Amino acid sequence: MERFIIIDGNAILHRAFHALPPLTTSKGAQINAAYGFTSMLLRVVHDLNPQYLTVTFDRPKPTFRKSIYVGYQAKRPKMDDGLSCQIEMTHQVVRGLRIPIFELDGYEADDLIGTISKQVKSQKSKVKTTTQKSKVEDFETIIVTGDRDILQLVDDVTKVYMPVKGISESKMYGEKEVEEKFGIKPSQFIDYKSLVGDASDNYPGVAGVGPKTAADLIKQFGTLEEIYAHLDKIENKKLAEKLAKGAEDAGMAKKLATIVRDTPVTLELDKCKIKEFDTLETEQLFQELEFRSLIPRLSGKDSKTQRVKEEKKKEEKKPEGEQTKLF
Repeated sequence: MERFIIIDGNAILHRAFHALPPLTTSKGAQINAAYGFTSMLLRVVHDLNPQYLTVTFDRPKPTFRKSIYVGYQAKRPKMDDGLSCQIEMTHQVVRGLRIPIFELDGYEADDLIGTISKQVKSQKSKVKTTTQKSKVEDFETIIVTGDRDILQLVDDVTKVYMPVKGISESKMYGEKEVEEKFGIKPSQFIDYKSLVGDASDNYPGVAGVGPKTAADLIKQFGTLEEIYAHLDKIENKKLAEKLAKGAEDAGMAKKLATIVRDTPVTLELDKCKIKEFDTLETEQLFQELEFRSLIPRLSGKDSKTQRVKEEKKKEEKKPEGEQTKLF
């Protein structure tokens, strides 16, 4: 099976920053987030063996959600200086590995992930085999993130690979796993957040409606719209009153929670094909950043420079006349 991996850059960078101690270079530069991000990227490639890979990042400018609700993300603390100084370093690593980066003013990385995953499915669905069977059945997209909001994108060919312990352990979520874990279908995550809101993004849902009540309502009616179309069928009259009173907040929350899947970015599948990581240029970059322990993992074997050094030593040990040129 072919795999397309989309890494949620900011989500993994934040997770690495908080999971690892404040590692520094010999010059005192903090590198724990960029190092942890790179370590996880290499592990994902090794463990999942994708043929295509891209990374998305948030941009610092406000997104369209801010125009919908002025308080959106207003209570989020300012990014730690120790983390913000590592963002460009992480971009440098991704570029050095020749992996395409997607980021766009006005949109969150989630929206780009939603758009890319939709385009991947569309492009692969158009490719036919000689038996006219769609190749999409032999292809899957895996999104690497620590953000549960992304679970709304899970479908028949899209899964989410989510860290569950620091950055060392992860779990794969398909449709079955999402429903088993949360009791609702992936597509219903939007309706769920419409009812409970999101404290981290600082927007309300329906006051007085908690996670269990929200899940029960969704199981009974399916969507937010169906809940409001059948308020008269809710036996708990106090709950029905809460829902009626919070209708406007619920509607706004749904707009904020919904990942946009038609952002103005275009996926060129061939440009996302994984290139060789184990190059002298990449190793030199890792040496400069002092990611030395990650160098052998570029190939899963000894580093290219180390192999060259060993070959030189072997050549030097040969009797004169038997030595051959290395290049």
